[in-house]
Amino acid sequence: MSRQRRDPAGERSALVVLDVFSTFLFPGGDALFSETTSVAGAIRELCARFRARHRPVIFANDNFDRWDDDFDGMLARVGHSGDRGHRMVHALRPQEGDYRLLKPRHSAFFETSLPSLLAHLQVADLVICGIATDSCVLATVMDAHVRGLDSVVPVDTTASQTAERTARTLLHLRDSCNVATPHSGEVFS
Repeated sequence: MSRQRRDPAGERSALVVLDVFSTFLFPGGDALFSETTSVAGAIRELCARFRARHRPVIFANDNFDRWDDDFDGMLARVGHSGDRGHRMVHALRPQEGDYRLLKPRHSAFFETSLPSLLAHLQVADLVICGIATDSCVLATVMDAHVRGLDSVVPVDTTASQTAERTARTLLHLRDSCNVATPHSGEVFS
């Protein structure tokens, strides 16, 4: 049964930016980096629109099994890992006032303080962007869905190793979780 969707970019919304900081030094990393560079500008602009409206911007990033790192340590390591990591850190570095979480697995909800942070901020709706659409974005949206949070995934702010994988995952989220997938320009337009 489909329920009525609330305004996804309203007074109770937050932006969650997933796993944009990576070395891309893994099998499939070349393809994922190529797809990610095509969405980085839209992610940056979406972050700016949320900040301008004083809505939370939350970066949730893989901890890469480095349990002794904090978010800034992870950023420094990624930024020094090579050109790809450096370019992503330079393009999308969190700003003062943004929230930062490290996550051990795919979902930003799994074993993180995200649920408590969202409750504290009185967030009811999420706009989710980042990489990879077919793993971390999918897992986070599914976890938001089971918690009763509406999600929007702007189609031009998420990437997988191929455009086909991204499209397939977005179709699944629209069909199974009633997730809107507008162009990012339609969010806070």
